[in-house]
Amino acid sequence: MVPDPLPFEHDIHELEQALARLEGGAATPGGAEVLKKMRREVVALLRERYSTLSAWETVLVSRHPQRPQTLDYIGLICDEFVELHGDRAIGDDRAIRAGFARIGDHKVMLIGHQKGKTTAERTQCYFGCAHPEGYRKALAKMKLAAKYRVPVVCLIDTPGAFPGIGAEERGQSQLIATSILEMSRLPTPIVCVVIGEGGSGGALGIGVGDRVAMLQHAYYSVISPEGCAGILWKVATDATKPKAADALRLTAADLQRLGVIDHVIAEPVGGAHRNPRDAGSTLKGYLTKQLRELAAQPSPQLLQSRYAKFRSMGVLG
Repeated sequence: MVPDPLPFEHDIHELEQALARLEGGAATPGGAEVLKKMRREVVALLRERYSTLSAWETVLVSRHPQRPQTLDYIGLICDEFVELHGDRAIGDDRAIRAGFARIGDHKVMLIGHQKGKTTAERTQCYFGCAHPEGYRKALAKMKLAAKYRVPVVCLIDTPGAFPGIGAEERGQSQLIATSILEMSRLPTPIVCVVIGEGGSGGALGIGVGDRVAMLQHAYYSVISPEGCAGILWKVATDATKPKAADALRLTAADLQRLGVIDHVIAEPVGGAHRNPRDAGSTLKGYLTKQLRELAAQPSPQLLQSRYAKFRSMGVLG
């Protein structure tokens, strides 16, 4: 299936559509060679275009409607998954999914944002914007994992925490702050990966870990480019949003250079939405490697290293 085109992909989209028509048509003399040539052209064009994405184009890729989400990756990387529900106070926030999982030889507690694919699912998941009960659920499951020394894996994909009045009345900011504090001292290995959008405190609420990584075309920022543009230029337009994205230094390469994240996980040519299976395989390989390394560290050393890692961020010179 040819993915929906992004604004900078129209020429690629036309070539992919032509290729799809040829692949679905009747065989013709010399057709195999033509198909091979067109496939090479598509791959070359994708590789060239995606190697020079601007910050704003990266944001668009991270939001692609066909980009794999937490439940997609669970299906791709987990041999088993048993979902756990509820926060024991208000209810079950569907924007955050949590449960025991097996990734290769590792038993983990997997927690991640889910945006939803269909209109009904997106409404149910609030487009990945979690309420306080979502963070309360996540924290309760993390503490359960720590009790049995089970590592925690967090998959981050949210434009931000839900900004409604009800969420604020139920302690949205307090729950995020509490989650950050408790994750910083949770005595079990934690690996966090930004798989799509990493927006503000909504992302940071499950983003404190011994290893913090990003997929190549994800973004991680204190505010969305639209929100930043609205503050700086009073209006978010096609002219101001790219400027804001550049100023925020929100790409994986920028954040690795600044020491905010540890690793950048390569995506398939043209983004994870073009080949979810390969993206899942790469992510699984990364997680198993990090979990194996962290499992060898005793808890005191783990906590000391985690503390030092986050305390060193923002230090100049």
